[in-house]
Amino acid sequence: LTGSLPHEFGSMTALRSLILYNNQLTGSLPHEFGSMTALTVLTFSNNQLTGSLPHEFGSLTQLIYLSIHSNQLTGSLPHEFGSMTALRSLYLYSNSLTGSLPHEFGSMTAVSVLSLSNNQLTGSIPPEIGSLLLLTYLAVSTNSLSGSLPSSLGSLTALAELHVQSNELDGSIP
Repeated sequence: LTGSLPHEFGSMTALRSLILYNNQLTGSLPHEFGSMTALTVLTFSNNQLTGSLPHEFGSLTQLIYLSIHSNQLTGSLPHEFGSMTALRSLYLYSNSLTGSLPHEFGSMTAVSVLSLSNNQLTGSIPPEIGSLLLLTYLAVSTNSLSGSLPSSLGSLTALAELHVQSNELDGSIP
């Protein structure tokens, strides 16, 4: 598929899954998609999407799986994503996202996979990440994160993989 994502899709409020990965879609993610509140799966990976992540996606409180990796997205991670409390998997790696990891991500208590590697994220890893007790996979490698690893990561007893390499982190491992 080619072209941009139609804004009119936002009126499909009963849609539960929208899977459009491995295409040649261009343009930005329509903010109207935030009205698709029945969505549980949303996938736009491996396309050529540009622009920023719409903060309206924070309204997708039924969303379990969000994958928009391997695009050309820019801008910061919306703090409204913290409202997606049913989210289990978030894949945003291999974009050009900037800014810091929002403290509000600590509210996504159902998340088990948080994959944010290969972006241009800055700042420190917020200690609130330590409240994600179901987290099994945390990947923030190849960014420009700084500071030390928060000691709260020690409470992540389900964590099986932690990828923090190729950043500007310092200090000791908690």
